[in-house]
Order: sequence, then C-alpha cells, then structure tokens
Amino acid sequence: MRVTADREVCVGAGMCALTAPQVFDQDEDGVVTVLAAEPGEDARAAAREAGSLCPSGAVRITE
Repeated sequence: MRVTADREVCVGAGMCALTAPQVFDQDEDGVVTVLAAEPGEDARAAAREAGSLCPSGAVRITE
C-alpha cells in the first residue's frame, strides 16, 4: 500500500488525521501531511477509511 495526499486539493477537514493519526497529520495551516507513505499492516484499514472519508479527494490509497 502507498499513501499520498494532494496538498493543493486539501480543504483541511481533518478527517484523515482523526481517522488514521499514525498515517496523517495536519500542518499549522491545517493542510494534510503524510506521516507514513507505506503504513504497516496495523494502520492500513484506518488509512483506507481516511481515504474514503476525505471530502476533497486529496487522500489517495494505492494498493
């Protein structure tokens, strides 16, 4: 699994950081930051959920 996020598309809703805090965070402007581009097995389900919840489509999960 590979996790990416388009910081230009991010609207700062924070769903990713709330759903998968081990994979995502937000910077001081509220824009998504990827903490783990290749999350471990224990974080993959949360990363997938965060991708589906992202209102702007900024979070991408590639299997």
